[in-house]
Amino acid sequence: RHADVSRFAVFQGLVDLAPCDLVIEAIAEKLDAKRALFAELEPILSKKAILATNTSALSINEMSQVLVRPERLLGLHFFNPAPAMKLVELVVRSTNAPDAIRLARQIVEAAGKTVIECADQPGFIVNRCARPFYGEALAMLEEGQSAVDIDAAMLAAGYRLGPFALIDLIGADINLAATKSLYDGMQNHPRYYLFQSLIDQVASGKLGAKTGKGFVTGTQIAPQVNDAIVLRIEATLANEAASLLDDGAQSPASIDLAMKLALNFPRGPFESAQRWGLTAVRDALTALAINAPPPLKGRYDISPSLLSL
Repeated sequence: RHADVSRFAVFQGLVDLAPCDLVIEAIAEKLDAKRALFAELEPILSKKAILATNTSALSINEMSQVLVRPERLLGLHFFNPAPAMKLVELVVRSTNAPDAIRLARQIVEAAGKTVIECADQPGFIVNRCARPFYGEALAMLEEGQSAVDIDAAMLAAGYRLGPFALIDLIGADINLAATKSLYDGMQNHPRYYLFQSLIDQVASGKLGAKTGKGFVTGTQIAPQVNDAIVLRIEATLANEAASLLDDGAQSPASIDLAMKLALNFPRGPFESAQRWGLTAVRDALTALAINAPPPLKGRYDISPSLLSL
């Protein structure tokens, strides 16, 4: 649907935002820049105004430390392209003002979005839960399987794009930065391991669609059934999703919905686990754990919530 440009207004300075009840920033993904903007913006707005960040990875708590009213800052993470994608992650902290949470949800839902609340933790829901989709594909690539074969298996399983096509679409550099942010934020846990094949891809400049060369850019991939590949990726997706439940995420249903809406997955990680059967998923993780090389030890440990489903 085309935007009604008559509803847009261009302002020359932050002072023009003074009447706003809600201001969402979407500037460079740099903590210092966002903190500086919010520190300048807060005195201009009313004491009841809501400040929101569109960050996909940065700590909102750290952003809030420059504010007089940190309880008015929350996260509204839109997915790209924002006009088309239905999901918005509403990122809240225990110290947020309840009225700020209510009004932010009300405004975003009035814009036709589906809002899913999540905690201020690395990767929120979607970026954290999506890591195994890429990571296990990279692990298999380093074990000798081809990117084309891995993508072909995921296409046959109903995914619109395989993991390597999605890396190429997003940009290998962006994918690496997101993974590194999680790896750092999660104390270098092997579930967010930085695979050398991705590091090398970025160093080579073959970033995907934007450079014309990538893992599978320009390659026609036909779906090809390979249950072993699909089970491995979907088992690790389910385990990561279960770790979010361990950390207090809302519910399996909310995580499944977030993944489907944000990434166009054919099913959520818990739906995939039920489709395989939880025993098959746990057995797959156990086998991966036994055979994991030293850098990946602990990557496949089964999350307690996956054991209790």
